[in-house]
Amino acid sequence: MAKAEEVDPAPGIGDLLPGAQFIDAYRVTLAGPPLDARDAARRMFARPPAWVSRLLALRNAIVAPLGLKTGRETAGYTDRISMFPVQSATNDRLVLGFEDKHLDFRVVVDVLATGGDSAVSATTLVRTHNLFGRSYLAVILPFHRLIVRASLEGMGALGGTPRRL
Repeated sequence: MAKAEEVDPAPGIGDLLPGAQFIDAYRVTLAGPPLDARDAARRMFARPPAWVSRLLALRNAIVAPLGLKTGRETAGYTDRISMFPVQSATNDRLVLGFEDKHLDFRVVVDVLATGGDSAVSATTLVRTHNLFGRSYLAVILPFHRLIVRASLEGMGALGGTPRRL
């Protein structure tokens, strides 16, 4: 299985969410046919590990009474990947995300074809609005790092095929 590694965010990527207080990036290299950014994002979010689905369900149960978005609000978007609305798209970069009352975030999926491989990067940017947003970010960061790595690694090392659960 291909391992995801933490990398430096791409230069200028902070312009996608001005004022972001948090930015991190992870990359995995997949052998096989080249991917475009939309296909890579679909594969990343297609089949999360069971523990990720349980964490997300717990998170939604906790934050829904607080009026935070749980993903159901994005069901009406015609262009989305999983629960994330598409903000912009090219063959090499897909920007997902939305604004909420405690924070705004973006997930940026970049793909670079290198020989017969595709290097897929996932960059997360977060701009908090208040103390609750900063507290929320502090609580979820350890889980975020695990989830991003698992999502990238789950795309599979052979031909970039998604994990079958």
